[in-house]
Amino acid sequence: MSTKILLLEDDLLFGESIVDVLEEEGFEVVLCRNGQIALDETYKNHFDLYLLDINVPLIDGLSLLKELRRANDRTPTIYLSSHQEIETLSHAFEIGADDYLKKPFNTDELLVRLHALLRRSKGKGRHCVGELCLDELHKCVLMEGKELSLSLKEYQLMALFIRNAGEIVTKEMIMDTLWNPSEMISDGAIRVYINRLKQEIGADLIVNIRGVGYRLVS
Repeated sequence: MSTKILLLEDDLLFGESIVDVLEEEGFEVVLCRNGQIALDETYKNHFDLYLLDINVPLIDGLSLLKELRRANDRTPTIYLSSHQEIETLSHAFEIGADDYLKKPFNTDELLVRLHALLRRSKGKGRHCVGELCLDELHKCVLMEGKELSLSLKEYQLMALFIRNAGEIVTKEMIMDTLWNPSEMISDGAIRVYINRLKQEIGADLIVNIRGVGYRLVS
């Protein structure tokens, strides 16, 4: 699964030069020329890293990251900007930036910082079983790199299966994870959620252990 990067840069020539450098390193890059397009892309795709300019049209880079962090998006972020004011730098880190590079910069330095940040964040809160990955940082589940469309309870159930891949997940474990102790839950309610997950990932990946529970094939 390739590492996917969102690049927010309104200077097309500069942006395309950065894309070329990153793609040569094997990264998949989405170039956005204004903050609104970038925000829309974060709703449609899962990214491993954000590279953000600050002075861009519609939604500036600082406001964009502030909105993403407010929505609990913790994707590692590096600012690429010509700003030098300490107030701007301080604000960038306050709202959740992980690193900052002042333009113009050496692309080799960008790659060094980028790889270092990815190494620090890699595996943090991510558990994979084959092509199925639980990303606890972004609160989502991915299948072959594509985010699954899951409700909160479906996400919680899928997370339970992935954390216990190859082991039996009992009905009691499912009930404790998805519902409050005071709620009355039937086997039928559990089957509804199991069937929904099977539709998303394939029926053969979740095996019914009769009378006991279920197991995610590892």
